[in-house]
Amino acid sequence: MSAAPLPAVKPTLHLIDASLYVFRAWHSMPDEFHDAEGWPTNAVHGFARFLLELLERERPQHIAVAFDEALDSCFRNRLYPAYKANREAAPEELRRQFRHCKALCAALGLNVLAHHDYEADDLIGSALHALRPRGFRGVIVSADKDLSQLLYEHDEQWDFARNQRWGQSGVKARHGVEARQIADYLALCGDAVDNIPGISGIGSKSAAVLLAHFGDLDTLLARVDEVQFLRLRGAAQMAARLREQREQALLWRQLTTIALDAPLHEAEADFRRNGADAGMLDGLSEALRFGPMTRRRLQEAAL
Repeated sequence: MSAAPLPAVKPTLHLIDASLYVFRAWHSMPDEFHDAEGWPTNAVHGFARFLLELLERERPQHIAVAFDEALDSCFRNRLYPAYKANREAAPEELRRQFRHCKALCAALGLNVLAHHDYEADDLIGSALHALRPRGFRGVIVSADKDLSQLLYEHDEQWDFARNQRWGQSGVKARHGVEARQIADYLALCGDAVDNIPGISGIGSKSAAVLLAHFGDLDTLLARVDEVQFLRLRGAAQMAARLREQREQALLWRQLTTIALDAPLHEAEADFRRNGADAGMLDGLSEALRFGPMTRRRLQEAAL
């Protein structure tokens, strides 16, 4: 009797939430690095270390690095002008470094995603959505809980700094709700990071209980009269607020749902990694004053 064939290994698309790691380096790296013109380069030095370690460990063949360019021009700002209004504008010192980080990715042959109407999360979601029909699985490199809503059976999310990985089945242990419920969950309890208020009086635990019982926001709103009978502290008040704030809840979900239809020119090429541009790498290394070890690692990563 012949052995059953092994299941085919799905090709992997690595999707990098670049802005998270640029900001992390900006806040954590000492302000002792400067380019040839005297501008600070601490964020790009930290991002380069992160990127090199990832490339050395994973050797990805299909990869896209998503950057946030829609800081105040995203479609969500048109839906809700206060979206992310609690964030300070990035100083020019940081904006310059974002441009350097994008250039570094391009020089290494990585596909760079950025769009003035869509955030990095939307570009990551759209890229994964585009390649799923071609048999790809995704590895999303980010600690951002919003991105967990994208996880399907074979996908992974990877908090690179903590070296923690989880799949679709691990989302509930981390956030209290299923991957498919993340957008509804954030619509209910709000997301202070993005200045989304949520429904007044509903916190994270209450939101998780409501979604465990009703399954999704649409069902919850359709059966809101049942909420008052749940064994949940303040259930009657929650039911009243859900009735009063129904339209807001639907708006918040529009803001928390990752778009899957952002324009992507690279999708046709399966986001395959391209050959590195040695001349561009040398020029960046010189301009950014990379040390000999970083330059050697960049040369090796370019092979």
